[in-house]
Amino acid sequence: MKMTKIYTRTGDKGMTSLVGGVRVKKNSVRLEAYGTVDELSSHIGLLVAMLPADDDERPLLVRIQSSLFNVGTHLATDQQQTPLPPSGQLPKGEIENLEHRIDEILSLLPEPQGFILPGGTMAAAQCHVCRTVCRRAERKISELAETAVVDAEITQFVNRLSDYLYVLAKKMNFNAKQDEIIWKNPCG
Repeated sequence: MKMTKIYTRTGDKGMTSLVGGVRVKKNSVRLEAYGTVDELSSHIGLLVAMLPADDDERPLLVRIQSSLFNVGTHLATDQQQTPLPPSGQLPKGEIENLEHRIDEILSLLPEPQGFILPGGTMAAAQCHVCRTVCRRAERKISELAETAVVDAEITQFVNRLSDYLYVLAKKMNFNAKQDEIIWKNPCG
């Protein structure tokens, strides 16, 4: 698809269009939800850029970015006014794919030793940034679901994604022989 014009001037007064043309305020919970999903995809893109070209997680991370585009389309569609387009649905099996990969990674890692602080390698630290943005997206999606139609699989996918990002950070540190930083209560 060729972009003929980037600016439209239609959003200059604090309004924007959803899928189907419905106009809403730019500070609506719906825009916060899909904007946070877009932010998450950008952070995952940075994570992918940090990984070696042959890293075995790259294909899944890029697939996740594509799925997040579907999630964003879902959230940008007010289903009470506009039918959900096919691009607003997750591909079949995405949640199960994440669960399977989480289980695979966990089987390779040592037993947890306590709460960990985000950090370690640059890629693992970026993974934790992705995880926290994912959790924020989940909160925004849950807030939107209180007043709008949001399919349960959207919320489930985002929840599993944050779990995947957590274990992926642990895997990255483990593979780099980077010790996790275990939280110690500064109060004793």
